[in-house]
Amino acid sequence: MNNTIKNTFDFEGAFKTLEGVVKRTPLEYNEGLSLKYNANIYLKREDLQIVRSYKLRGAYNKISTLDPSALKNGIVCASAGNHAQGVAFSCKKLNIKGVIFMPEITPKQKIKQVNMFGGDNIEIILVGDNFDDCLKEALVYCEEKSSTFIPPFDDEKIIEGQATVAMEIFQDLPELDAIVVPVGGGGLASGVSAYLQTVKPEVKIFGVEPMGAPSLSEALKNGGPITVENIERFVDGAAVKRMGWITYKYCKELLSSTYLIPEGQICTTILKLYNEDAIVVEPAGALSVAALDQVKDQIVGKNIVCVISGGNNDIERMQEIKEKSLLFEGLKHYFIVRFPQRPGALKLFVNEVLGPQDDITRFEFIKKTNKENGPALVGIELTNKNDYASLLQRMKEFKFEIIELNQDQTLFEYLV
Repeated sequence: MNNTIKNTFDFEGAFKTLEGVVKRTPLEYNEGLSLKYNANIYLKREDLQIVRSYKLRGAYNKISTLDPSALKNGIVCASAGNHAQGVAFSCKKLNIKGVIFMPEITPKQKIKQVNMFGGDNIEIILVGDNFDDCLKEALVYCEEKSSTFIPPFDDEKIIEGQATVAMEIFQDLPELDAIVVPVGGGGLASGVSAYLQTVKPEVKIFGVEPMGAPSLSEALKNGGPITVENIERFVDGAAVKRMGWITYKYCKELLSSTYLIPEGQICTTILKLYNEDAIVVEPAGALSVAALDQVKDQIVGKNIVCVISGGNNDIERMQEIKEKSLLFEGLKHYFIVRFPQRPGALKLFVNEVLGPQDDITRFEFIKKTNKENGPALVGIELTNKNDYASLLQRMKEFKFEIIELNQDQTLFEYLV
């Protein structure tokens, strides 16, 4: 593998290509995380990159090394947002034309950023429900227009550019013991692991994916990339149905281990990074820190780097992020409650069933089914998840009939 890497990648060349184009992002020691995990935890702040993600590195490295003939009919890319910004920036910087396909669900903030970085050099086409849908459309367009496609991850030059993240880390912290890196399509993980294989192969590299979009985990089970249907799109920067063969090869051979992170835990991490460190991260950017709980026994006393891959988060998503976090932490619960249709039933529920610190966050009657009972959708927020059992016990004691919606995914999605 070492010979393959050396014959395939020119890491030093990519580093020089990107000098003066990308920002050398800081490697910051995080005291709070270090104390919590009894290790030296550093954050590689790619959220502070020019386009607020590492994707610029691979995109610019790929585009700038293309033969002029490949640029004659412009370039095309498909992206959930961050690769699009990197391509847009590169188009403007190199004064070439580009067409950028993005899913229709892409946050407005990312679309606005793409327009800002690309200006008149780019055109945006919104199509499909996810990255894989818009990728298909982009490839069709590319063939029709004889344009050059700039892949988001499955390409040696893209991987080579992303590897400069690891080059900077190693220059700043040569005594590192492990790196935690998010995995979507696998370009960053491939680049980081490939470079470190050439300079310090004993460094452990933990790849982490969102639980709802496990493209690498499923590929490893399958013995090769496989399309994962019905992925959860919340972690949009890593929500890929199918990783590429090139990235699969490097991830399979070089990653020490892989982990799946629940979306709710990612949301909790986003909020903690914001509240405790004033760091704004997108869901994919929080993956590496969210994974520390799963690797904590392997990192005690060691130098660990978490790659914060991006900070393109839309403020409009914060309510959703808070909700997912509360559900994951066991602090938010939804019920269908059948209130006896008699005077004082609601007062009894509030005064006797709810604990002193419990809060009703949602209340709406669904419909009256008979003369004795009227069902209502009730959302309750607890201050301590351990209070849930006593809440259920009081509901039972006072004879309130309930359905726990958190335990019924179909009803939850329909009603909440």
